[in-house]
Amino acid sequence: MNSVDLEDPSANRLDSQRKVVDPCSIVIFGASGDLTARKLIPAFYHLYKEHQLPAAFRIVGFARREKSDASFRAELREALDVFSRTKPVEDAVWEQFAGHISYCRGDLTDRSAYEKLERQLASFQPAELRNNLLFYLAISPSQFGEAVENLHQTGMLKPPEPGGWQRIVVEKPFGHDLASAHALNNELTRYAHESQVFRIDHYLGKETVQNILMFRFSNSIFERLWSRDSVDHVQITVSEQHAVGSRGGYYEEAGAMRDMLQNHMLQVLSLATMEPPVSLEAEAIRDEKVKLLKSIRPFTPESVARQVVRGQYFAGVVEGKPQVGYRQEAKVRPDSNVETYVAAKLFIDNWRWSGVPFYLRTGKCLPLGASEVRIQFRPTPNVLFSAASNGRLDPNSLTLRLQPNEGITLRFNGKIPGPRVGARPVRMHFSYDSEFGAYTPEAYERLLLEAIAGDATLFIRRDEVEAAWQIVDSIRRNWEGKPLSNREFYAAGTWGPIAAEELLAQAGHVWRDPQPLK
Repeated sequence: MNSVDLEDPSANRLDSQRKVVDPCSIVIFGASGDLTARKLIPAFYHLYKEHQLPAAFRIVGFARREKSDASFRAELREALDVFSRTKPVEDAVWEQFAGHISYCRGDLTDRSAYEKLERQLASFQPAELRNNLLFYLAISPSQFGEAVENLHQTGMLKPPEPGGWQRIVVEKPFGHDLASAHALNNELTRYAHESQVFRIDHYLGKETVQNILMFRFSNSIFERLWSRDSVDHVQITVSEQHAVGSRGGYYEEAGAMRDMLQNHMLQVLSLATMEPPVSLEAEAIRDEKVKLLKSIRPFTPESVARQVVRGQYFAGVVEGKPQVGYRQEAKVRPDSNVETYVAAKLFIDNWRWSGVPFYLRTGKCLPLGASEVRIQFRPTPNVLFSAASNGRLDPNSLTLRLQPNEGITLRFNGKIPGPRVGARPVRMHFSYDSEFGAYTPEAYERLLLEAIAGDATLFIRRDEVEAAWQIVDSIRRNWEGKPLSNREFYAAGTWGPIAAEELLAQAGHVWRDPQPLK
């Protein structure tokens, strides 16, 4: 395989500049964990298969369990047979790829284990494999600080300098509130520069999420409408059909607000509403996202009561199968007030969006699993066709479907054929599969490749994390010690609590539920 210059067409990249992925070594801390088997190794395998990794690279798994290189590779191959997005796994490609994988046994708290890892890396040839290092911390956030300190003390993590690079990739959660996020960021940047820290949110690796900027800023007919002058309100829905299941213990600590709204949903909101960046450089884009988050109107106890709804599912039916309530799930307290659903009404206090309400909702055990952004345009004056349509003239809308059945739908009114003057909503639909084929790379493939290339565009900056937590903390403080009311419970398999419907009804709006597009 040869080193590859990455030049993507405009449909796949946020820029059209050529990038080079340098020879490097990738160290996965927590290599025995689920993330490595399910996401990381399948992503690296497909990048290798498609000739997108550099000619020289090594992957080193670091974990406590006793394993040989051969047994570690065998475990990964077994997992790949299950989790690969292409089946069957090609034996010849795997054998070549597996030759780049090795294992290092060690405890995260043991300095000598890092020294052992450093000696292993020092034996790699060519020199770039010793100097260009990507450390993937697939471990608990409580262990980030100690791992980074040990990497620094053993000389594997150095300040940015010519002749090589070192980068750290960390997974969410980035803290559980603003104070813990701030402390975690301090731990990470005590021994690493902010430019070396890549905070990963797999949602940003999705092609359809990246396409939000392409759609907005490369199509003048839509960007002209993208403001308070034309937009009545915006709905962002991330619905999940599955229940909490085995994640009850985690969910008792997180809840829907921390699990989804603080990261995924605010990221989508910022991309859908940010101002055009001055360039497509990573910092220019991230600057605009931070500006947007800081423009969200702060919540007060009074506005939380009016503008935010939480909910929790009780027993119901999902896809024809009975589903127990959240309080009956494993590792969940029988009197838990943790939210499995949250809906919020936000306002963005800037010139473009002043006065436009943004409705965000996410929840578990809903009728359909889908993610979409719906731009609802202002209605036309009721002077021509409204009477002929019995007052039911539907406002125009534009829906960006992020998953599944990825695509974009424009909804407008058309005349019903016949002698009468009647209107009915019709749609124009663009489907990714129909236009570009069924291939859509996994989010981790794109994100890992960007981390190797050193492009931070799709990763979250420190001030971005802390701005998001500031919004969420102001809401959660108002919930402390308050039990859920009857209006906040919803049956599994329905679209949420009554309180969420009432939230929109205050302004004469209704939720537009995602539909199972085909």
